[in-house]
Amino acid sequence: MKAWSTALAAELREWPQVTQKSFFGFTALYRGKTMFGLLPRTRSIFKGNAVAFRINAENRSLQCLIEKDPRISAFDKDKARWFTFELSRDTDLHDALDYLGRAFAAARNSKKKK
Repeated sequence: MKAWSTALAAELREWPQVTQKSFFGFTALYRGKTMFGLLPRTRSIFKGNAVAFRINAENRSLQCLIEKDPRISAFDKDKARWFTFELSRDTDLHDALDYLGRAFAAARNSKKKK
């Protein structure tokens, strides 16, 4: 998982407006002040080979996509905003980047509640 996390972090460093910060054994991914993802560094996210992303799945097609993908689990059950994506092979990196990209796009429209 360390190699996969390192590869994802390297790719995401190239994205505009993305900052990475150390966060309790994880690498937190931010767009501006909004956290949209977590990559494991020294700790795992519930499952051994998972990354996490935040999306408000208000878009029906996106919600269906998330529900049908067996590699995805919700862990913010009440609001269904945070999800884990389980990687099991190198080819899953492409899909992980796709979901992180969707979370990045959603973070653009996110407003922090005070």
